[in-house]
Amino acid sequence: MRELTVDLGERSYPIYIGEGLLREAASYFEKHGLSKKSPMLIVTDEHVGPRYLPALEAALREAGFQPAALTLPSGEGSKSLAVFESVITTALQAGLDRDSAVVALGGGVVGDLAGYVAAAYMRGIRFVQIPTTILAHDSSVGGKVAINHPLAKNMIGAFHQPEMVLYDLETLQTLPPRDVSAGLAEVVKHGLIWDASFVDWIDGNADKLRALDPEALGYALHKGCSVKAAVVSQDERENGLRAILNLGHTIGHALEAVAGYGELLHGEAISIGMVGAARIGVELGAPQEVYEVTKRVLAKCGLPVRLPSHFDTDAVMDAMMHDKKFREGRMVYIVPTAIGRVEIDKHMSVERVGRTLEQLKEETEV
Repeated sequence: MRELTVDLGERSYPIYIGEGLLREAASYFEKHGLSKKSPMLIVTDEHVGPRYLPALEAALREAGFQPAALTLPSGEGSKSLAVFESVITTALQAGLDRDSAVVALGGGVVGDLAGYVAAAYMRGIRFVQIPTTILAHDSSVGGKVAINHPLAKNMIGAFHQPEMVLYDLETLQTLPPRDVSAGLAEVVKHGLIWDASFVDWIDGNADKLRALDPEALGYALHKGCSVKAAVVSQDERENGLRAILNLGHTIGHALEAVAGYGELLHGEAISIGMVGAARIGVELGAPQEVYEVTKRVLAKCGLPVRLPSHFDTDAVMDAMMHDKKFREGRMVYIVPTAIGRVEIDKHMSVERVGRTLEQLKEETEV
């Protein structure tokens, strides 16, 4: 079992990564002082719930906790105001109080939604992240919780840190290959922004990661979470450094919005966005290897590296105008300067990004 800490003073919390942790969840809840007198709400989805919810509920009840549960439709469609209201209604009906906790059992969608419910309910109650996807190694750490608006992803949200992140690697073994690859996009991202040697390691171990080799996966997720924890510990509320975690996300979020939160998985959209960012980086003076390595490693992980030709680039650009990073005709853009290093460009021109979108349609697969 691997453990690391997100250092935020009084709001610091641990990330536990290992096999079989879900079966031991009650002992971790006790260790961190979650209330047995107040009910807790487990939020999950229709894919994860049938596999893992019954055992988790039974273990918690046997230990004296009072769990209620809500199973939602899977997918980005559940990160909506309507679903948010339904979860709040369930919390009220279950009698959650100020000593209660919300438990997110699932991927990034469940974690974002459940975390925002916890942030808003009674102006903030405790919550626990139990991620069940590779992608969620990123979203479950750092306390950014949100729901979507039809015009923009994650526009309605808060900063609300969990009590802990309980990452059971056994839950990843049932992921479909496409979801595995999508999750690896954020693993690659953490290397590209912070650690060139980690990118090189992924380059040489992509096959093991895609095959869900436990040792390789545990190492990669620990490294990815370590980068996220280091960045968040220095800049909890994205006043500066934390923005580097958005590498690939400016284009990626817009692609998701235009695709209707369905055609492209989050990691697939971010992969295309990172290739675009690498193109821009090279245009602005970064070594050619930034583009070549970025594209090669993402492709090895089974991710798309070109924009499907049917995407309307004008629609994608319009979606970017609603992004939180767009201001006065310019956007905050994360630009790679070398493998393992990026810079924050606060004055990226819309025209340059538009040209890059067209170039992404012309990319060849690796």
